[in-house]
Amino acid sequence: MTEDNTPESLLPYERWTENALRAVVLDALEHAAREGLPGEHHFYISFRTDHPGVSIPAHLKARYPTEITIVLQHRFWDLKVDRAKPGFSVGLSFGGLPSQLVVPLEALTAFHDPHIRFGLRFEPEAFEPTPEPAPAPEPEPAPSEAPAPASQPQVVSLDAFRRKRD
Repeated sequence: MTEDNTPESLLPYERWTENALRAVVLDALEHAAREGLPGEHHFYISFRTDHPGVSIPAHLKARYPTEITIVLQHRFWDLKVDRAKPGFSVGLSFGGLPSQLVVPLEALTAFHDPHIRFGLRFEPEAFEPTPEPAPAPEPEPAPSEAPAPASQPQVVSLDAFRRKRD
């Protein structure tokens, strides 16, 4: 029981509610893909860039290693919603570079339409962050022209290094 004596639920109502609200985001994106954004509506969408299934260009991943917020307003293209594998893809320009993004629904952390002050926040789904690729190993230095060590120990005479007495 919780502090207010309400029994803990054995049904995942909070997760079901959050999943239903994520579907609202897909509905809004489907509408925008089909009809465009009406009036002054525009979307701010935040998502985890390290979530499995997220596909963004390497320069964005380097700049935003865990989370990014994108804006769908005037210049976006190829907005597609996938209900079978819930998520969306969209083309956007970052610093003049055209980029294609693929975002699974579970990666979303926020959705906001500032025109009507509508917003949703989501708890990130539990996941193992995509590991950063290991840096390429440094190439081994080329062998120098030094002679190979002798297999037998060598005795060096120190006479050459001693001061000669007159």
